[in-house]
Amino acid sequence: MEQNLENTLALLERTPAAFNALLRGLPEFWARRNEGEGTWNAFEIVAHLIHCERVDWMPRAKIVLQHGEARTFDPLDRSGNQSDGKPLGALLDEFALLRSASLVELRAINLEEQDLNRRGRHPSLGVVTLSQLLGAWAAHDLTHLHQLTRVMAHQYRETVGPWAKYLGVMQCAGHSSAA
Repeated sequence: MEQNLENTLALLERTPAAFNALLRGLPEFWARRNEGEGTWNAFEIVAHLIHCERVDWMPRAKIVLQHGEARTFDPLDRSGNQSDGKPLGALLDEFALLRSASLVELRAINLEEQDLNRRGRHPSLGVVTLSQLLGAWAAHDLTHLHQLTRVMAHQYRETVGPWAKYLGVMQCAGHSSAA
């Protein structure tokens, strides 16, 4: 699929509402459960999205537009997902607020087709385009939405009995690499 900025923005706008719809008001059980050692729970997933909103997507887009390949992106600390003891509802609100601000800022740039081909430098991936960065932002959202539904479904692994073989979410073991 070729980058379509309006389609990407439409998806990015809806991510906070999707997380909100799945998590807000659920019993604490759902917020604190994970898939086992070394995996994230809902708090950690939303806190990670907040962290990325602050230090990853728009800051990197601005680096591409202002410096191109001359300035390498700062490395992302993937463990930077601290919730600071905030309740899940507060994290959901913060994510929605930060995302809204990011998209206002992105729209204000008035990107043109040629801007999407501008290049930046990722610390481990090398040269990337703004189009790729924006596509990765949307796919990152979907990855964590998938992760959240997988974590939630994992809580039913014993309960579903023989239906597990028909439930793809029960077969999924995650897809994110450590790189």
